[in-house]
Amino acid sequence: MASVFLTTATTATTPTSLSFTSSSIFLSSHQFHIHKFNFPILPLKSTTTTSLSISCKASPIPVLNFSGEKVGESFLDLRSAPPSTARAVVHRAVVTDLQNKRRGTASTLTRAEVSGGGRKPYPQKKTGRARRGSNRTPLRPGGGVIFGPKPRDWSVKINRKEKRLAISTAVASAASSAVVVEDFGAEFAEKPRTREFIAAMKRWGLDPKEKAMFLMTEVPENVRLSSRNIGTLKMHTPRTLNLFDILDAEKLVLTQGAVDYLNQRYGADYLGSDDEDEEEEDDYEGGEEGVVDGEEGPATEDSDVVN
Repeated sequence: MASVFLTTATTATTPTSLSFTSSSIFLSSHQFHIHKFNFPILPLKSTTTTSLSISCKASPIPVLNFSGEKVGESFLDLRSAPPSTARAVVHRAVVTDLQNKRRGTASTLTRAEVSGGGRKPYPQKKTGRARRGSNRTPLRPGGGVIFGPKPRDWSVKINRKEKRLAISTAVASAASSAVVVEDFGAEFAEKPRTREFIAAMKRWGLDPKEKAMFLMTEVPENVRLSSRNIGTLKMHTPRTLNLFDILDAEKLVLTQGAVDYLNQRYGADYLGSDDEDEEEEDDYEGGEEGVVDGEEGPATEDSDVVN
């Protein structure tokens, strides 16, 4: 199935799987409650010394043409976190991504900020009612809010190398459900057709009703239009690749160019600088160009909407 190359003495361990829940990620036992994300971690060999990452080479991935025929094989040779820390690394990166998406604009008014309330609603005595000094007290409807939310910054920091390691670990874990296809942009050069895209997915062994993530070096406009009405599909380029969509997808579809990018960017021999990581992070935060995120739009000709 898969093999891992280490430079020190190794001992075999029982294969485990990634299951991201709020509590089971920090347990030492392999009996976890399977929730939403469940990808098998490739069998690894642990070393007696603590290491931040190890090289993980997955089993051959078939390369399919547009007709669904096997025309070759491809490999993913990625850097992966050891089994003892894989869940913690990926969990931390997922929490960071989700928390950094929070806008933090929720705001409520205190009794000092609510308009009105300058006049005493009724006399202090001789009414038989509780004394009131203002209609804007938090104890009355329309009044202020006690300890309500105010605008704040929810963002948290994560090391760039740690985030890169989390992504490579998730991709390596999902390699068993990955499919490599030849560049099919020319097949939709004339006009976008959602029906033809769904037919191609079925030829590649994909169920249009199951979540799938496509990773391409670039997404042609007609391919984007052909796939945007498929609610279970997400189309990504290297600049929009994110950890959550990798874990959320049941099938991972790569082009050969995307495989080369992953091996170069997240491989064991990557020698890039932090400047490249910072530039990539700025691109991702600045906008998500080239993403087809199940966006709604007018159906293309002969299009079938899949929910």
